Amino acid sequence: MESHKLDFNFQSWLGVEIAMDESGRKITKIAREAGKFTLKMMKEEGIGTAEFDFIHFIRHNPGVTQAKVREQLKIDKGAAARRAANLESKGYLYRKPNPEDGRSQLLYATEKAEQLKNSKASIESVFYEWLLAELPKEEKAAFLETLDKLYWRSKEQRRAEFCDVSKLVQSGSDDRMEMDGESDE
Repeated sequence: MESHKLDFNFQSWLGVEIAMDESGRKITKIAREAGKFTLKMMKEEGIGTAEFDFIHFIRHNPGVTQAKVREQLKIDKGAAARRAANLESKGYLYRKPNPEDGRSQLLYATEKAEQLKNSKASIESVFYEWLLAELPKEEKAAFLETLDKLYWRSKEQRRAEFCDVSKLVQSGSDDRMEMDGESDE
């Protein structure tokens, strides 16, 4: 495994050492701005973030109970019931009786909910295309190649349950360290 030396500038926040990275967290900040734009556009369609999260969970877990949605999204029983009823009235989900339990119902996303997913992705795409539009062709190509590498590195780390990154966080205030844990001294 190739060794990478990492240089962190640690700052204290509430007594906890926090690493300040070279990127200034700009990837996070750009994604946040894209999210704000997407939210603004989706609100014009009558959907807020809480409703979108509700729909998203149901889309990925068809036939889930309302109790499971509540548990996963960490919302109270009343809020979940209101949200489900509201989304059902807007045509984003439907309910079926649970054959295993006469009291609960199973939730399913409608085709309209699937289109909402595509709508959100489309809105995000418009934002990112706009953002990249003024870059010269070569600079844009180089950036996208680098971004792809970062994406796959991030994805691999998640699949490894963030093993390497967790070690960096847990090691705390070490100013310099290597990914493989060996020192070059």
